Amino acid sequence: MPEMKMESQRMAFAHALVELGRERSDIVALNADLSSSTKTIEFAKEFPERHYNFGIAEQNMMSTAAGLAAAGKTVFVSTFAVFGTGRVYDQIRQSIAYPKLNVKIVVTHAGITVGGDGATHQITEDIALMMVLPNMTVIVPADAQETSKAIKAAAEYDGPVCVRLGRADVPTITSDKDPFEIGKATILRKGKDVTLIGTGIMVSVCLDAAEVLKKEGVDARVINMSTIKPIDEETLKEAAFQTGAIVTAEEHNVEMGMGTAISMVMAEKKHVPMKRVGIPDVFGESGSSDELMEKYGLTVKNIVSAAHDVLRRKDKLGRLQRVSKKLIKGDRKKNRKKDTKKATKKATKKAEKKTKTQKKKDQKKKKKR
Repeated sequence: MPEMKMESQRMAFAHALVELGRERSDIVALNADLSSSTKTIEFAKEFPERHYNFGIAEQNMMSTAAGLAAAGKTVFVSTFAVFGTGRVYDQIRQSIAYPKLNVKIVVTHAGITVGGDGATHQITEDIALMMVLPNMTVIVPADAQETSKAIKAAAEYDGPVCVRLGRADVPTITSDKDPFEIGKATILRKGKDVTLIGTGIMVSVCLDAAEVLKKEGVDARVINMSTIKPIDEETLKEAAFQTGAIVTAEEHNVEMGMGTAISMVMAEKKHVPMKRVGIPDVFGESGSSDELMEKYGLTVKNIVSAAHDVLRRKDKLGRLQRVSKKLIKGDRKKNRKKDTKKATKKATKKAEKKTKTQKKKDQKKKKKR
């Protein structure tokens, strides 16, 4: 693929938030001593009376967000993902999700691409934490353009929303003309052999993998699953029926994230060979974003390998199904023959019985004469 423009999701968030602030007086922003990093400082500059800094007291920030939302405000809360989902889980569950309040939690520095901050700041289970909360909507935009649309859509949405952003700049793969709808996935590339489903930073990696597969004669479909919850079941079912094989890719613990959510849909709606690419069930470590992506297998090479794995299983499954159909067809033919033979034998016995009965009647008539 041609080299793509790299842009910051955090700056896209900041610009969208400022635009919303200009349009709506009910928008307020809360931060926990990280406004320079999350970029909500841009909102603070323009609307200082609507921006609140709580210092390193994230639990208090979430509780206050709940109170402001209960009073009619649309509240944007922002901090690092490790603090904004892990440290404050109780407050989110009890005070925001349970009463279904209009709080928008925008977490940055998610996943391993935080880099040098190390394992204590590299949360890779945040999607899982938010996904299992009733009433919570979970969005993971693919790039800066989609981030802007997601923030504006979250502001219009009635209820709590968690938007997950990374620290590193990401390739721009969508345009300002591309539609965005909460709960709707986007097909970025059509294909008939296998479906690659990415979320966040991994969407661009899936597109690169599709190019490699094309050179190998594999026609790969690429889907951007920007909303993890509610997940787009219709697009998933369509992909499963039309391509028959699925690979998922995410910068998250592979044990319970987007891939798991998709596998649950497939288990109930359409069984197809599937493989999940993601971070193993381990904590992260310090290193550059690129080094860590390579170490934990979030690469084009790994997605291509996973695609070939599901394609082999798809082919094997196809052969087994063909053999099974032949056996079933043969059994049906054999059974039909048996049924025909049985029916003929039964009809013959019935006819013989009828003939004997008729002969007895004829004999009785003769005696009477």
